[in-house]
Amino acid sequence: MRFALITTDKPGALDIRKANRDAHLAYIAETGVVEMAGPFLDENAEMCGSLIILEVADLAAAQDWAANDPYAKAGLFSDVRIQAWKKVVG
Repeated sequence: MRFALITTDKPGALDIRKANRDAHLAYIAETGVVEMAGPFLDENAEMCGSLIILEVADLAAAQDWAANDPYAKAGLFSDVRIQAWKKVVG
């Protein structure tokens, strides 16, 4: 089942994002459940959040993946939303 993980960074947290980016990307590679992902950009083209599409068994697995993301562990996000998602195009 697919889930969209939609996050918003805390204001002024770009340095936290940059400091944990390598660990976040390694986590994505190691877990093998991310179908697609990328950062949201603000008006200055700086990273300010994320959209990650997970292919996992259920909501609990998506929540577990999100909680163990190095970005989450570093306290980067002000808001996290996990929503079941159905791929139609692409």
